[in-house]
Amino acid sequence: MRVHIISDIEGVAGVVNWGQTSGDQTLYHEARRLYTKEINAAARGAKAAGAQEIVVMDCHGAGGDYLFNSLVADELDPDCEFVVQSEWTEYTEFLEAGCDAALFVGMHAKAGTPDGVLSHTVSSQAWMDLKFNGVSVGETGINAALCGHWNCPVLLVTGDRATCAEARNLLGEGLTTVEVKVGIGRFSARHKAPQRARELIEEGAKTALKNLDAVRPYDPGSPSEIVIEFTSPDRLVEYRNRRGVEQLDALTLVSKADDWWSAWSQFYF
Repeated sequence: MRVHIISDIEGVAGVVNWGQTSGDQTLYHEARRLYTKEINAAARGAKAAGAQEIVVMDCHGAGGDYLFNSLVADELDPDCEFVVQSEWTEYTEFLEAGCDAALFVGMHAKAGTPDGVLSHTVSSQAWMDLKFNGVSVGETGINAALCGHWNCPVLLVTGDRATCAEARNLLGEGLTTVEVKVGIGRFSARHKAPQRARELIEEGAKTALKNLDAVRPYDPGSPSEIVIEFTSPDRLVEYRNRRGVEQLDALTLVSKADDWWSAWSQFYF
């Protein structure tokens, strides 16, 4: 069994403010270790379920040289390999080669979610909403669509309560979710103790991989229309002249193509 662990830091137990997510701050370096240990918990569960190849893709944009490079490599489970990419969603080789399942660790809720800890979509300042064929999604949806394009199902999502609900609404009740904290607001939460969170994640990964057909690979639909609403007109500017992208109004762009990956690539890269 070949398993892709796709991870982000905001949904980790104990992480609750931006100082824990931004590169080269004291709190960030503490959070990196919490993050790595939750990834390791998912890896242990995957191995117990029979995974023979595990590739971790860090999707946290911490900034600077820590961009998509937040996990502590020396503390990562030695049975994993990991990817450091320069652009989010650019690494597809493992998926293209054929991947049995994806496990999402440390996910956060989409922008505008009141009880979503550190909720945002792609940019905490620039993106207000994102829709795939009329369905509002967050980063769980983006990563699920990336996996789904290469027929890989997402079987596990971990994060706060709002994120788990968002993921089930999008991917179905067959999805295994692990709630490691409950948002009280955007910057406050009631957390499981990290050790307990890791135990739950390990068990969740093991359980999720018992049935590879529990969740269908996520396909937003073909043809594909991606609509992006920005917080202000100046944040839209960097994208508006990209091929295949149309500006609808001062805050909104649309990208259309025959399939999701084509629509996403022409807009995002």
